[in-house]
Amino acid sequence: MPEHRTEFRFETARLILRDWRDDDWPVFWQTTNTPAVMRWLGGVADDAKRAAAQDRILGYHRDHGHTFWAVERKADGALLGFCGLKRSNQAGGPQGMMEIGWRLREDAWGQGYAKEAAAASLALAFDRLGADEVIALTVQGNTGSWGLMLRLGMERRADLDFANAEFDPENPVIIVHAITHDQWRARSQAAS
Repeated sequence: MPEHRTEFRFETARLILRDWRDDDWPVFWQTTNTPAVMRWLGGVADDAKRAAAQDRILGYHRDHGHTFWAVERKADGALLGFCGLKRSNQAGGPQGMMEIGWRLREDAWGQGYAKEAAAASLALAFDRLGADEVIALTVQGNTGSWGLMLRLGMERRADLDFANAEFDPENPVIIVHAITHDQWRARSQAAS
C-alpha cells in the first residue's frame, strides 16, 4: 500500500502546479476537450475516454507520487490545463521512463505558460524525483508540442519512436524527444 502523501503544490512566477480537485474536472474537460486542443490527441474525447483519462491521471499520482498536475494561473485562479510527469506507458513505446506532458486550453496558448509549467516539471523530475532522463511524446504534425520540447533543450530521439495510431491515424508514429539530467543541469547553469 502506498504511503500517505501530502498535497502537492509547486509555484512558478505565474502558475501553480497542484493536485487535482473534484471540481477541476468539469472545467478541464470543457476548456480542453475541443477540436483545436485535441487535434493531435486522437480527437474530442467521449464520456468513456474522458473517464479513462481521468482515472489514469489520478492513478499516476496514487501509484508513483507524481502525475500530470492541474495548472492554475495565479492572477485569476483559472485552470489552464495540465502539465507534469508520469511513467511512460503508451502501447508500443518505451515503458517506465519518466515522461513529461502538457495540455493547455486554447486561450492559454502562445503566452509562455506551457514552457513555464514544463520547465518547472523538468526541475521537479531531476531535483526531487531523481530522474536520469525525461522523455516527451507527440506526433510529427504537432509542431507546437515538439517545438516546445526543443525550446526546453530536449533532443529528438528517433531511436525511441514507435508505431501507434491512437493520436494521428494518418501518420501513426509517435515521435520522442528527451533530455538527460546532465543536459538539463548544463542548460540550467548556463541560464543562471
